[in-house]
Amino acid sequence: MRRVVFNQKGGVGKSTITCNLAAISAHQGMRTLVVDLDPQGNSTQYLLGHSGDAFDATLADFFDQTLNFKLNPKKTADFVVESPFERLDVMPSHPALEDLQSKLESRYKIYKLRDALDELARDYDLVYIDTPPALNFYTRSALIAADSCLIPFDCDEFSRRALYSLLENVQEIRADHNRELAIEGIVVNQYQARAALPQKVVQELVDEGLPVLTPYLSASVKIKESHEQSRPIIHLDPKHKLTQEFVALHDALARKYGA
Repeated sequence: MRRVVFNQKGGVGKSTITCNLAAISAHQGMRTLVVDLDPQGNSTQYLLGHSGDAFDATLADFFDQTLNFKLNPKKTADFVVESPFERLDVMPSHPALEDLQSKLESRYKIYKLRDALDELARDYDLVYIDTPPALNFYTRSALIAADSCLIPFDCDEFSRRALYSLLENVQEIRADHNRELAIEGIVVNQYQARAALPQKVVQELVDEGLPVLTPYLSASVKIKESHEQSRPIIHLDPKHKLTQEFVALHDALARKYGA
């Protein structure tokens, strides 16, 4: 199963949610791959402890290869890097993805990621795709390649307003390119249970019938420690409240969607 984590708004926790759910999948015995399509490379740094500059083959190299015909192209597996965590691999990002975007778009390479992940289908039980905070070539490629979409939501009014156009964009991709794409749900992140505004905003989403997932992920300084140490929270502090929320969310998705 391929799961894309997408929101056009920045700072909502896409990389945090991607990496921690993927780490839990791997920790529970599933062969798991994280694809980091964001040129900022937060998931790459989080899981591998280094930026994309540290690796010989990254997603920038993969996409660059699609622009230049070669007699002996690298296989998709050549762009995969093992993480320090068992059963968890990464296709790392690189800042050069930013410069490649216009060339890839003009040459209509929008299906290349889907084809690459098809090539890896027997190697992994789950693929998590992290995306940039924009509706661009890379996010469209991810939505075309994915089976399902998770939408992080950070409990403010700006995020709520942006949510409706985001849902429309996902549905447009579904109608035009990927009829199998499902919206798994909205992941409430940085939730403060004692604050009135987050309660109000989230409850309004629920009342509108939007697919808000539970449990909500609490705001915690522990996640910043996790980032700093390049260790997903399941490995940093398995008994922490936020860890247990991530595990419960992961398992709820597994029960509901079978992955």
